[in-house]
Order: sequence, then structure tokens, then C-alpha cells
Amino acid sequence: MTATFWAIVSAMTASILGLLLYPLLKRPAQTGSEREKTLPVYRQQFSELEQDRADGLLTDEQYQAARSELERRVLEETTTAESPAAVVGGLVNLRMVALSLALLIPASSGVLYWTLGNPAAMTHPGVASASQGGAGDDAQMADSLNTLIEQLRKKLEQNPNDAVGWGLLARSYMAMERYADAVPIFEKATKLDPNNAGLLADYADALGVHQGRKLDGRPETLIQKALKLDPHNVKALMLSGTIAYNRKDFARAAKEWEDAHAHLPPDDQESSDQLKASIAEAKRRLGGGPSMSMMVANPPMEAAKPAKPATPSGQSRAITGKVVLGPNFAGKASLPDTLFVFAKDVAGPPMPVSIVRASRKDLPFTFRLDDSTSPMPSRKLSDIDTVVIVARLSKSGKAMPESGDLEGMSQPIKPGAENITVVIDHERP
Repeated sequence: MTATFWAIVSAMTASILGLLLYPLLKRPAQTGSEREKTLPVYRQQFSELEQDRADGLLTDEQYQAARSELERRVLEETTTAESPAAVVGGLVNLRMVALSLALLIPASSGVLYWTLGNPAAMTHPGVASASQGGAGDDAQMADSLNTLIEQLRKKLEQNPNDAVGWGLLARSYMAMERYADAVPIFEKATKLDPNNAGLLADYADALGVHQGRKLDGRPETLIQKALKLDPHNVKALMLSGTIAYNRKDFARAAKEWEDAHAHLPPDDQESSDQLKASIAEAKRRLGGGPSMSMMVANPPMEAAKPAKPATPSGQSRAITGKVVLGPNFAGKASLPDTLFVFAKDVAGPPMPVSIVRASRKDLPFTFRLDDSTSPMPSRKLSDIDTVVIVARLSKSGKAMPESGDLEGMSQPIKPGAENITVVIDHERP
């Protein structure tokens, strides 16, 4: 299965590169026959200008202007055709573009697959989630991607003004959770492309993670600059809303998150559900109603404390356990089919810090929540002090809670807890 997969991937990559690179590497045809065809045309046009002036159709000023324009075109034609140095320079530039594409396309494809795909499924087709199996395959894939990324870095050092390439390298480091490496590369990329709002937002996110999951200071400055350049940048709005929430400015947090939700891609359902839940929580806090954290542990409503530094992999603070159906629902004929299990920070913003999805038929469902199932790099389970685990059977199939959903919730626990049990025992009103 693995050999077949890589053979197919290699063939597809080679085909795409061939289609993209052939026009760039193809030498433009410059022949003398083409000049022989165009020069008689210009001679005819000169004759027509002379005739029009003789017939009184053109004034002297009009004649001189038209002749000057025609002479300029002839000069450009002959100079272009007889300037091999310019042609060679153009070919060299095209070859540099072709080389960059040949490096960037496989590298970006690998990073995207590592981030969004399921490497374990190549050798274990039955695995439902890459985070719950195939650790050996994941490590092998990570080594391969790290090698590819370092090759990209070496090539970029030979072409240090490639802002797009440096941005891709920085995001690649971020996807591999190498934040210390990502920060200086983002700095280089933003100097080359200072008005790229998306690049600035990603830089702020990486810098916030690197400095202890705090967005105050330089990250906030980058976020505000990104929003001045693009007021609808989704990531910048989400980060800005998080800053406002941590400062108890719930009105601003709700507004920022509503703006982010309004400009989400239409197919990003997961982010949509998370933002809806966060907006509802901010509005509850604004109105003085009960929040999730108050219902669980009744702590004081204060800004989230600075998170602790992450462990090297985040796996040592994973939470494991089982979700079971309460006896009051055990005999019910019709139950919602979609199951969400997620961890929420007791004292912080309401967005889940780790989430997995399953089905009712998987109950009793054994889950594992860790950093690999965190929806945002800047908020990971391993950095949170106390969480609650929520299990929800959703009628709509969405993570956003609705009336009629069936839920269960754990007591507040610390990341690293094992073998906890969450009982789905009540229906949302």
C-alpha cells in the first residue's frame, strides 16, 4: 500500500511539475524569417504616411507624430530581435522561477498533507484519526518533511529576496510545531513583504506561541497592523478577539469574532461552529449570565493566566478516557448520530483546546485528547492548567450546541489525567 501510494503521488507530482515548468523552460523562437515578414509591413506604413501628407489628409504635426511613433516601433522590433543578451537574461529568470516552483510545490504539498492529511492511513486503513495510531509512520513522515524543509531553506539562502518562499518556509516550521525556527523566518519574510496581512497574522500567532502563549506586546502590534491592511483577515480577527476576551472586554471580543465568522470560507464548518460558541460565551459574559466556567467551577471572572510552557511533544499531558451513555438514554430508540468530545479551558476563552469527532455507534467511545487534536496552534491542551471534558451527541451534526443535544461533562481536571469517564446524562433545553 505504501509503495503504491508513493508511486501515485510521485507520478502526479511529476505530471503537474511538467505542465507548469515546460512553458517556462521552453526557449522562445526568434527567427530571421519573422523579421522579414514584419519589416515590409512597416515600409508600407511609411509609404502610406507620405501619401496621406501629400494628399493633405495629415498636417505636418500629425505626420511627424505618426512617423515618430512608427520609427519607435521599428526600433523596438529590431532591438528585441537582435538582442541575444536580453533573451538569455529572460531565460535565466524563467529558469530561476522554474527551479523555485520545482522546490516549493513538493514541499508545500508535503506540509499540507502532514497538517491536514492522515499519514497513518497509508499503512493502517482502519485508523480513523492520525492522532490515535501510526506513531511510527508519523515519525518517519516528520523526518522526511524536516529534510525537505531544510532543503528548501538552503535553496532560499541562495535566493534571499524570495518573500513567498520565506513565508512558505515559516509556515512549514509552524505546521511542524518548530516555533523557535518559525519566528526568525517570519521576521525575514515580513521585511520582504511588509504589507501582507495574512503573513503578519501568522507571524503574530507563531510569536505568541513562542513567548509563552501570550499575545501581548509585539504579537498584538502585528495583529493590529494586519487588520489595518485587511480589516477582514479571519486569523487576525480571531486573535484580536482572544486578546479582548482575556482583558474582559467581552463586547469587543464578540464583535471581532462575529466579523471573523462573517468572512470565513464557506466550507470551514469546524471554525464556524467554534466561533459561534465563542461569540455566545462572550455575549453571556457581557450580559452577566452564567458562563461555562462559572457553571463548572464558579471561578472569578478574570483574564486567563499565562499558560505554562508546552512539553516537547504535548503527549505527556494527554487526557484519555471513555464516553458512555447514561442509563436514562440507554433504551431510547432514536439518538443523535454525531458525537463530539472536547476539552475546554475552565478559566479562559470558550473555544475548545482539543476536540475529536466520532459517531453514536462508537459508544462506549474511548478517546484521547492531546496537542495533535488542538484546533489552533496558539491554544494547545498541554498549556492549559484546568479543563473540563464535554461529550455531546449533536442533532445537527455541528459542534455548536443546540436545543435537544445530549450532553455529559466531567469535573475540572488537569491535562495528563487518564481513564476518566464522561457520562452523557442530560438533554439541552
